[in-house]
Amino acid sequence: MAREYQIPFDIRHLLYFVEVARRLHFRQAAEALAIAQPALSRAVAQLEAAVGVDLLNRTRRGVELTPAGKLLLDRVQPLLRSIAALPGELKAVALGEVGHIRVAFTGLAMSTVLPGILRDFHRRHPGIRLELIESPTSAQLPALAAGEIACGFFHPDAPTPSLHTRSLLRENNGVLLPSSHPFARRPAVSLRDLAETPFVLFPRAHNAGFYDRILGAFAAAGVNPRISEEIWPRANGVGLVRAGLGATFMTPSEAQHLPPEVTFRALTGPAPESRLVLGWRKEAETDPALRSFLNVAAAER
Repeated sequence: MAREYQIPFDIRHLLYFVEVARRLHFRQAAEALAIAQPALSRAVAQLEAAVGVDLLNRTRRGVELTPAGKLLLDRVQPLLRSIAALPGELKAVALGEVGHIRVAFTGLAMSTVLPGILRDFHRRHPGIRLELIESPTSAQLPALAAGEIACGFFHPDAPTPSLHTRSLLRENNGVLLPSSHPFARRPAVSLRDLAETPFVLFPRAHNAGFYDRILGAFAAAGVNPRISEEIWPRANGVGLVRAGLGATFMTPSEAQHLPPEVTFRALTGPAPESRLVLGWRKEAETDPALRSFLNVAAAER
């Protein structure tokens, strides 16, 4: 046994002492423990010898705790309650009812599928704590590989053979325009219509695949894009559109609840496609809490 765990008594001695300390009566404690009183007296005496101090004052009138006995009782009772609770807690962990999961997400996930997943997950698994981290795809992939996050909602650019993924969203984008834009009242617009409109995008390094699909859509429309800002996170880009500083791309699923300063319009002709997946390491599937989360996410599709 490791040196730090070498103690000259066992849990039985502590259990016997606590029962005597609570009742301050050896006979009553022995009856409650269903053992002979002499055996109980010997066990308590062995504990006192092991710790090197008297824990009880034995008088004709009964039993009293010494100051050392009171300290031991205060320390031991929470410990014993914790040990008694262990079987139930271990079972809850094994069943995926308690635990801790670190989950990364992008702005698209939080604007579309993630709130419903979170709502259902907290209702079904209140004992599992989720740690949510907003992070671009470029940061999520190495974090997943290193085991720093349990799973992530990200935008796939290339095959990820080391990960399991589940597709959650695949939609062509429309555009988010300031309400004051000349085309804001049109039912739909094209990228050619917006040739003179500045666009607010994000740094290409955060999601190279989607960035390149945007440029490809502009090229297919015969338009050289005017990119006025590259900013992250996504909410900041939407804020710049609200301020009238440009347009940005958005999926129909994101455009359900918009502030009055902006308006969403579908794109005719070439339009970039957004893709969202939930990804996790194959090795992480052994975590019951993560399996519970993945099951909820699958049900929310």
